[in-house]
Amino acid sequence: MVVDASRIAPFLDFADLRAEELDELAAAMNEVEVESGARVVTLDDYGTAIYFVEEGQAEVLDGGGETTKALGPGDTFGEIGLLLTGQRTATVVARTPMRLLSLSGQDFDRIRARVPEVERSLRRLGLERAGQ
Repeated sequence: MVVDASRIAPFLDFADLRAEELDELAAAMNEVEVESGARVVTLDDYGTAIYFVEEGQAEVLDGGGETTKALGPGDTFGEIGLLLTGQRTATVVARTPMRLLSLSGQDFDRIRARVPEVERSLRRLGLERAGQ
């Protein structure tokens, strides 16, 4: 399914992007449907994409399986593994059926020079979450 700019504009990370930047970013994204109970990302796996929650709920689990955060519409995850560490720093499990928008590392690399604010914004978010 084609992702258009109206679907990504509500995410706070993209609030300041110009219309043409939103269009380019949207064109690079894919829609992902996730079933309840599915692992979306797993601790220590290689970080290959960033995810944006459009619908549904998930839990972020630490290495001991404890819930550290709840995720819902408007939230983002996966930026630390893709932009900072190369590995996932937590496990994310869908608690309801979810619709996510994903940006693969390959697509991110392709557009990063033309939409530099996306990288700045996501890197800033990752550093905040990583406590750096």
